[in-house]
Amino acid sequence: MTLPHSLQQAAAMATETSALLQDPAALRLTSKPQLRRYEVSSLLPNGTIAETRHIAPALPLFEDAFCAFTRGSLVDTSQGPVAVEDLLPGDEIMIQNGDCQPLIWKGSTSLVPSKADARGRSHRLTSFMADSLGLQKPTSCVVAGPAARLLRLPPHMRVRPETPPLLTLVQEFQDGMNIFETAPPTVVDLFHLCLPKHAVIKVGGLEFETYHPGPDALKLVSYAIKTLYLNLFSHVDSLNGFGPLLYEHATPLSNGQYSV
Repeated sequence: MTLPHSLQQAAAMATETSALLQDPAALRLTSKPQLRRYEVSSLLPNGTIAETRHIAPALPLFEDAFCAFTRGSLVDTSQGPVAVEDLLPGDEIMIQNGDCQPLIWKGSTSLVPSKADARGRSHRLTSFMADSLGLQKPTSCVVAGPAARLLRLPPHMRVRPETPPLLTLVQEFQDGMNIFETAPPTVVDLFHLCLPKHAVIKVGGLEFETYHPGPDALKLVSYAIKTLYLNLFSHVDSLNGFGPLLYEHATPLSNGQYSV
């Protein structure tokens, strides 16, 4: 059997041969959806680790589950800070209240942040310089992916002093000076993490959320896309498996306000 010469060829083969990808809505499009390779490490009920590779659409629903932390990002664990790429399912991750939860899922993908896809969407990163959000926040430069959310609100999204804590996409914090957009022209490895419950963890001294798709993530997708998506997570069989959101997601609106 001849191996495909590129991921694009492999993706094309998967599109033609996989019944799950023959989504009627996608087939009506003038161009087929771009596909991406996703890698997953999961903690199984018997304590072993399963590593799987998936080819699935390069849609926000899928990409957001993988594009939060760049290689080298230091995650606080019970054993001290550990680079995200070195974490293994079963490692104890420190959460906001000082307790620990085991890592049960780690997803990763590779992409070129400066390269736009067929729909013109790029995956630009956000760089936080040391102390850009306060003393030791972060402790050193942190580069976050487009799906990363911080437990705080930037000044322009605070409509009243008593605004509750919300999980906000890192792009909203860019000020062009200490927090800025970056788009390397080369391949970047990106990661995301799941714990048994939605949590806030420290990465480089900043409070980020662990992955949670939100309660309405699958509301408007086809059965085929839903099946592909849930197949990425061995520990859930529906969105209910992710549990409730610890904090609400802040969604910026065109009028400069936000919704949750």
